[in-house]
Amino acid sequence: MLGYAVLFFIIAVVAGVLGFFTLASAAAGIAKILFVVFIILFILSFFFGRRRV
Repeated sequence: MLGYAVLFFIIAVVAGVLGFFTLASAAAGIAKILFVVFIILFILSFFFGRRRV
């Protein structure tokens, strides 16, 4: 998931440099959403994955 966020961030940077501002803003938005989902899943797995049976 973090890999996809980084990929969309790179796409956004390259598209912004080349002048495709609509594509850059869309890719940046997707990267932000994926990063937030990654952080939430990381925190949940950190707390719930530490249980011992």
